Amino acid sequence: MTPRLAVAKSSRRDRSVSDTERLLDLLNRLLGSTFRQILWRRALELELTYSQSQVLFHVEQNPGCHMGDVARAFGVTLAAVTQVVDRLEQKRFLIRGDDPEDRRVYILMPTREGKDLVAELRALRRDGLERVLVKISARTRAALIEGLEALVDAASGVAEPASARSATRRVRPPQGGVP
Repeated sequence: MTPRLAVAKSSRRDRSVSDTERLLDLLNRLLGSTFRQILWRRALELELTYSQSQVLFHVEQNPGCHMGDVARAFGVTLAAVTQVVDRLEQKRFLIRGDDPEDRRVYILMPTREGKDLVAELRALRRDGLERVLVKISARTRAALIEGLEALVDAASGVAEPASARSATRRVRPPQGGVP
């Protein structure tokens, strides 16, 4: 490789790293903003963790989904999902039922209370974002949406690590201790 080509590659890599760091910084600032604090105030009143709220949103959007599907969607183990589902059941936001097609698998359904909470949190999220978006021009909003769509499309093409796939079996966890 010629010195000039090496410098050009290094410059592109540096720019890519700086773009990555800048994007991560911006996302962290956005998620740590007042917007997020307003959104989760209600969830905190209910002692609803971020993980619990995300699983509840997922189940509300995918009623009848399997616990293993939830684990795969979030890239976590079935055991982690089981703990979150246990808490959501205790709070009466969802129910876990038997899958009529496979007795080894649980399906998840939101309760009326769970659906109502998701609707309330969605409205808070939407209202908070609308208050932010009115502060920027229509042109900037369109560019933002286009950029985020491109980012989501690019991210959907990134393969899931094999360890995450193998850790999310859809079978029930053992009942009553270690078999």
